[in-house]
Amino acid sequence: MLTEQRYELILKLLDEKKSVTMTEIKNLLQTSESTVRRDITALDKAGKLVKVFGGAVAVDKAFTSHEPTVAQKVEVNKAEKQLVARYAASLIEPEDFVYLDAGTTTGYMLDYITEQSATFVTNAVVHAQTLAAQGMRVLLVGGELKGSTEAVVGNQAMQTLQSYHFTKGFFGTNGITKSEGFTTPDANEALIKKTAMFQCKKCYILSDYSKFGNVSSVTFASFPASTILTDRLVEGYGECDNILVVNMIE
Repeated sequence: MLTEQRYELILKLLDEKKSVTMTEIKNLLQTSESTVRRDITALDKAGKLVKVFGGAVAVDKAFTSHEPTVAQKVEVNKAEKQLVARYAASLIEPEDFVYLDAGTTTGYMLDYITEQSATFVTNAVVHAQTLAAQGMRVLLVGGELKGSTEAVVGNQAMQTLQSYHFTKGFFGTNGITKSEGFTTPDANEALIKKTAMFQCKKCYILSDYSKFGNVSSVTFASFPASTILTDRLVEGYGECDNILVVNMIE
Protein backbone atom coordinates (compact mmCIF):
# COMPACT_ATOMS: atom_id res chain seq x y z
CA MET A 1 0.00 0.00 0.00
CA LEU A 2 1.32 3.44 -0.94
CA THR A 3 2.18 5.95 1.77
CA GLU A 4 -0.50 8.44 0.72
CA GLN A 5 -3.11 5.65 0.76
CA ARG A 6 -2.17 4.80 4.35
CA TYR A 7 -2.42 8.48 5.30
CA GLU A 8 -5.90 8.72 3.80
CA LEU A 9 -7.13 5.62 5.64
CA ILE A 10 -5.72 6.83 8.96
CA LEU A 11 -7.36 10.24 8.56
CA LYS A 12 -10.65 8.67 7.48
CA LEU A 13 -10.66 6.45 10.58
CA LEU A 14 -9.86 9.47 12.75
CA ASP A 15 -12.68 11.44 11.17
CA GLU A 16 -15.08 8.66 12.15
CA LYS A 17 -13.75 7.87 15.64
CA LYS A 18 -11.91 11.10 16.65
CA SER A 19 -9.24 8.97 18.37
CA VAL A 20 -7.44 5.78 17.40
CA THR A 21 -4.86 3.48 18.92
CA MET A 22 -1.69 2.16 17.28
CA THR A 23 -3.22 -1.32 17.29
CA GLU A 24 -6.37 -0.18 15.49
CA ILE A 25 -4.32 1.50 12.76
CA LYS A 26 -1.98 -1.50 12.49
CA ASN A 27 -4.94 -3.86 12.02
CA LEU A 28 -6.60 -1.55 9.51
CA LEU A 29 -3.51 -1.15 7.37
CA GLN A 30 -2.14 -4.67 7.85
CA THR A 31 1.32 -3.23 8.37
CA SER A 32 4.04 -3.05 11.01
CA GLU A 33 3.96 -0.96 14.16
CA SER A 34 7.07 0.93 13.04
CA THR A 35 5.32 1.96 9.80
CA VAL A 36 2.27 3.11 11.76
CA ARG A 37 4.49 5.13 14.08
CA ARG A 38 6.22 6.82 11.12
CA ASP A 39 2.88 7.62 9.48
CA ILE A 40 1.46 9.13 12.66
CA THR A 41 4.60 11.20 13.17
CA ALA A 42 4.46 12.52 9.58
CA LEU A 43 0.77 13.40 9.83
CA ASP A 44 1.33 15.05 13.20
CA LYS A 45 4.10 17.24 11.74
CA ALA A 46 1.82 18.15 8.83
CA GLY A 47 -0.90 19.26 11.26
CA LYS A 48 -3.36 16.56 10.15
CA LEU A 49 -3.67 14.88 13.56
CA VAL A 50 -2.28 15.08 17.09
CA LYS A 51 0.13 12.33 18.11
CA VAL A 52 -0.50 10.99 21.63
CA PHE A 53 0.87 8.09 23.64
CA GLY A 54 -0.32 4.87 22.02
CA GLY A 55 -2.11 6.48 19.09
CA ALA A 56 -3.53 9.72 17.73
CA VAL A 57 -6.48 12.07 18.11
CA ALA A 58 -8.20 14.29 15.56
CA VAL A 59 -7.41 17.99 15.38
CA ASP A 60 -9.94 20.79 15.07
CA LYS A 61 -9.78 21.50 11.36
CA ALA A 62 -11.77 24.73 11.62
CA PHE A 63 -8.75 26.98 12.07
CA THR A 64 -4.98 26.81 11.86
CA SER A 65 -2.34 29.50 12.13
CA HIS A 66 0.57 27.06 11.71
CA GLU A 67 2.37 26.76 8.36
CA PRO A 68 3.93 23.31 7.85
CA THR A 69 7.24 23.19 6.00
CA VAL A 70 7.52 21.95 2.42
CA ALA A 71 9.15 18.76 3.69
CA GLN A 72 6.18 18.12 5.99
CA LYS A 73 3.58 18.71 3.28
CA VAL A 74 5.11 17.12 0.23
CA GLU A 75 4.02 13.52 0.93
CA VAL A 76 0.56 14.35 2.35
CA ASN A 77 -2.19 13.55 -0.20
CA LYS A 78 0.52 13.23 -2.83
CA ALA A 79 -1.56 11.26 -5.34
CA GLU A 80 -4.39 13.80 -5.15
CA LYS A 81 -1.98 16.71 -5.58
CA GLN A 82 -0.37 15.04 -8.60
CA LEU A 83 -3.77 14.46 -10.20
CA VAL A 84 -4.66 18.13 -9.84
CA ALA A 85 -1.19 19.29 -10.91
CA ARG A 86 -1.23 17.20 -14.09
CA TYR A 87 -4.52 18.71 -15.21
CA ALA A 88 -3.34 22.22 -14.32
CA ALA A 89 -0.20 21.76 -16.42
CA SER A 90 -2.35 20.76 -19.40
CA LEU A 91 -3.99 24.20 -19.32
CA ILE A 92 -0.73 25.96 -20.26
CA GLU A 93 -0.85 26.99 -23.92
CA PRO A 94 1.74 28.28 -26.42
CA GLU A 95 3.11 31.74 -25.58
CA ASP A 96 1.34 31.86 -22.20
CA PHE A 97 2.84 34.16 -19.58
CA VAL A 98 2.33 32.10 -16.43
CA TYR A 99 2.62 32.82 -12.73
CA LEU A 100 3.43 29.80 -10.54
CA ASP A 101 2.87 30.25 -6.83
CA ALA A 102 5.12 28.57 -4.28
CA GLY A 103 3.78 25.34 -2.80
CA THR A 104 3.79 21.56 -3.09
CA THR A 105 0.87 21.18 -5.50
CA THR A 106 2.16 23.83 -7.89
CA GLY A 107 5.53 22.12 -7.49
CA TYR A 108 4.09 18.86 -8.79
CA MET A 109 3.01 20.74 -11.94
CA LEU A 110 6.67 20.88 -12.95
CA ASP A 111 6.61 17.13 -13.63
CA TYR A 112 3.92 17.60 -16.28
CA ILE A 113 4.65 20.93 -18.00
CA THR A 114 5.62 20.41 -21.64
CA GLU A 115 4.88 23.77 -23.27
CA GLN A 116 8.31 25.11 -24.23
CA SER A 117 7.10 28.44 -25.64
CA ALA A 118 5.49 29.62 -22.39
CA THR A 119 7.26 31.99 -20.00
CA PHE A 120 7.06 31.33 -16.26
CA VAL A 121 7.31 33.73 -13.33
CA THR A 122 7.51 32.30 -9.81
CA ASN A 123 8.32 33.29 -6.25
CA ALA A 124 9.55 29.76 -5.49
CA VAL A 125 13.30 29.25 -5.80
CA VAL A 126 13.04 25.47 -6.27
CA HIS A 127 10.33 25.90 -8.92
CA ALA A 128 12.59 28.32 -10.82
CA GLN A 129 15.58 25.98 -10.63
CA THR A 130 13.55 23.02 -11.87
CA LEU A 131 12.02 24.94 -14.77
CA ALA A 132 15.40 26.33 -15.81
CA ALA A 133 16.91 22.84 -15.74
CA GLN A 134 14.10 21.71 -18.08
CA GLY A 135 15.02 24.44 -20.55
CA MET A 136 12.01 26.65 -19.81
CA ARG A 137 12.18 30.45 -19.81
CA VAL A 138 11.68 31.43 -16.17
CA LEU A 139 11.80 34.67 -14.20
CA LEU A 140 12.38 34.44 -10.44
CA VAL A 141 10.77 37.16 -8.35
CA GLY A 142 13.29 38.82 -6.02
CA GLY A 143 12.83 39.68 -2.36
CA GLU A 144 13.01 38.05 1.07
CA LEU A 145 13.22 34.25 1.09
CA LYS A 146 10.94 32.54 3.62
CA GLY A 147 12.71 29.38 4.76
CA SER A 148 9.78 27.13 5.74
CA THR A 149 7.84 27.43 2.47
CA GLU A 150 10.80 28.34 0.22
CA ALA A 151 8.78 31.34 -1.06
CA VAL A 152 10.04 34.83 -1.89
CA VAL A 153 7.98 37.56 -0.17
CA GLY A 154 8.22 41.25 0.68
CA ASN A 155 7.84 44.68 -0.96
CA GLN A 156 10.38 44.05 -3.69
CA ALA A 157 8.48 40.96 -4.83
CA MET A 158 5.17 42.84 -4.78
CA GLN A 159 6.55 45.72 -6.84
CA THR A 160 7.93 43.32 -9.43
CA LEU A 161 4.63 41.46 -9.74
CA GLN A 162 2.69 44.68 -10.20
CA SER A 163 4.55 45.31 -13.46
CA TYR A 164 3.56 41.95 -15.00
CA HIS A 165 0.36 40.88 -16.78
CA PHE A 166 -0.14 37.12 -16.67
CA THR A 167 -2.34 35.10 -18.99
CA LYS A 168 -2.73 32.43 -16.29
CA GLY A 169 -1.80 32.00 -12.65
CA PHE A 170 -1.71 28.83 -10.53
CA PHE A 171 -1.92 29.16 -6.76
CA GLY A 172 -1.87 27.00 -3.66
CA THR A 173 -3.95 27.52 -0.55
CA ASN A 174 -4.08 26.26 3.03
CA GLY A 175 -7.83 26.63 3.45
CA ILE A 176 -11.03 27.08 1.44
CA THR A 177 -14.43 28.15 2.75
CA LYS A 178 -17.30 30.02 1.11
CA SER A 179 -17.32 32.71 3.81
CA GLU A 180 -13.58 33.33 4.39
CA GLY A 181 -12.45 32.42 0.87
CA PHE A 182 -8.89 31.27 0.26
CA THR A 183 -6.63 31.54 3.27
CA THR A 184 -3.01 31.07 4.30
CA PRO A 185 -1.25 31.38 7.70
CA ASP A 186 1.32 34.01 6.67
CA ALA A 187 0.39 37.66 5.97
CA ASN A 188 3.41 38.23 3.73
CA GLU A 189 2.61 35.24 1.54
CA ALA A 190 -1.04 36.33 1.39
CA LEU A 191 0.03 39.72 0.00
CA ILE A 192 2.14 38.10 -2.69
CA LYS A 193 -0.70 35.78 -3.69
CA LYS A 194 -3.21 38.64 -3.75
CA THR A 195 -0.90 40.85 -5.82
CA ALA A 196 -0.13 38.13 -8.35
CA MET A 197 -3.79 37.12 -8.68
CA PHE A 198 -4.76 40.72 -9.46
CA GLN A 199 -2.30 40.63 -12.39
CA CYS A 200 -3.72 37.38 -13.87
CA LYS A 201 -6.27 37.13 -16.66
CA LYS A 202 -7.23 33.67 -15.39
CA CYS A 203 -6.59 32.33 -11.88
CA TYR A 204 -6.62 28.71 -10.76
CA ILE A 205 -6.49 27.50 -7.17
CA LEU A 206 -4.95 24.02 -6.90
CA SER A 207 -6.28 22.09 -3.91
CA ASP A 208 -6.79 18.54 -2.79
CA TYR A 209 -10.01 17.70 -0.96
CA SER A 210 -8.51 18.22 2.53
CA LYS A 211 -8.32 22.02 2.21
CA PHE A 212 -12.09 22.51 2.04
CA GLY A 213 -13.61 23.68 5.31
CA ASN A 214 -10.26 24.84 6.71
CA VAL A 215 -9.54 28.45 7.62
CA SER A 216 -6.07 29.94 8.11
CA SER A 217 -5.12 33.34 9.49
CA VAL A 218 -5.23 35.53 6.37
CA THR A 219 -7.60 35.67 3.39
CA PHE A 220 -5.88 36.37 0.07
CA ALA A 221 -8.93 36.04 -2.23
CA SER A 222 -12.70 35.65 -2.00
CA PHE A 223 -14.28 32.30 -2.78
CA PRO A 224 -15.70 33.14 -6.25
CA ALA A 225 -12.48 34.90 -7.35
CA SER A 226 -10.86 31.87 -8.99
CA THR A 227 -11.49 28.48 -10.53
CA ILE A 228 -10.71 25.70 -8.06
CA LEU A 229 -9.08 22.56 -9.43
CA THR A 230 -9.53 19.65 -7.04
CA ASP A 231 -9.54 15.85 -6.96
CA ARG A 232 -13.06 15.16 -5.66
CA LEU A 233 -16.36 16.75 -4.71
CA VAL A 234 -16.61 17.79 -1.08
CA GLU A 235 -19.90 17.86 0.81
CA GLY A 236 -21.38 21.36 0.82
CA TYR A 237 -19.53 22.51 -2.30
CA GLY A 238 -21.18 20.39 -5.00
CA GLU A 239 -23.30 23.24 -6.33
CA CYS A 240 -20.40 25.67 -6.83
CA ASP A 241 -19.81 26.66 -10.46
CA ASN A 242 -16.17 27.61 -9.89
CA ILE A 243 -15.07 24.09 -8.85
CA LEU A 244 -13.66 21.66 -11.42
CA VAL A 245 -13.12 18.08 -10.27
CA VAL A 246 -10.30 16.97 -12.53
CA ASN A 247 -10.90 13.21 -12.43
CA MET A 248 -14.43 13.88 -13.71
CA ILE A 249 -13.07 15.95 -16.58
CA GLU A 250 -10.52 13.35 -17.62
